[in-house]
Amino acid sequence: MQLKFYHQPVLTTEVVRVLRPEQGRLIVDGTLGGSGHTGLLLASGAMVVGVDRDADALSYAREELRAAGERFTPVQGDFRDLPRLLAELEITRVDGILLDLGVSSHQLDTAQRGFSFQQDGPLDMRMDCGSGAPASDLVNTASREELERIFREYGEEPRARSIVHRLVTDRDKTPFTTTGQLAEAVERAAPRTGPRHPATRVFQALRIAVNDELGALKAVLEAAPALLNPGGRIAVITFHSLEDRIVKHFFKDTCAATLDRPEWPMPRPNPRHFFISVPGTPVAPGPEECAVNPRARSARLRGAERRSS
Repeated sequence: MQLKFYHQPVLTTEVVRVLRPEQGRLIVDGTLGGSGHTGLLLASGAMVVGVDRDADALSYAREELRAAGERFTPVQGDFRDLPRLLAELEITRVDGILLDLGVSSHQLDTAQRGFSFQQDGPLDMRMDCGSGAPASDLVNTASREELERIFREYGEEPRARSIVHRLVTDRDKTPFTTTGQLAEAVERAAPRTGPRHPATRVFQALRIAVNDELGALKAVLEAAPALLNPGGRIAVITFHSLEDRIVKHFFKDTCAATLDRPEWPMPRPNPRHFFISVPGTPVAPGPEECAVNPRARSARLRGAERRSS
């Protein structure tokens, strides 16, 4: 029986252009999700290893992409562990890596996953429901200082202190267990001042913290140069400034041929010059795509190509 799973992939034409899938090329989709990008890569003739932490995504993809046969290999895991996951498949190098960061529409719209306050559900937010602690544990046990740091750093929430004060006061009476309960408490601490719900940044921050999303992103970027064949490419789609800043600076640092400092008499070769920039990136969705898929509005695609020497 086919599972209900849906996610509209963003920047599909651009992803194919950057990764250049074709027969004989092996690409890793580190964020398989609804398998939309992987389906396009397979349709272009490439072989794909699809990695995801979410068992629902893997179950769906196995059925959806069954016709690809041995050209598609689904793997449950965190993309931060790509070196180990590929080694277990006896793969040493690949021709492309795709990372479509954030959460899928399926995860957002499934109340039981606890990623959104649009429907009341358990306060979970784990990408992999079988491991780690849910968001409720973090909200109910973390110190004031830790919660405030999470909301400020990962949610860029200016009213973090007021929100944390309300949450700590409330949890001492009744522990937080549902998304609706948390969203209501945040709105009481930080009343709505515009169209965006005041809990939006808090939910983003908790999701990032629960899944260590930024740590995983940094780890896979550092691993990418050793995983890519010369001429292989990495494409990363980000959805908020924290992710995009990490990717932007990593590519800037590793695409620079030389380094220069005021105290040096002349520039020096960059020992981390692993990549060259892919022309036409970064790129954002056009107005037509955003009209069809409003969740694409904040997407940014950046790409880089592994140097041959």
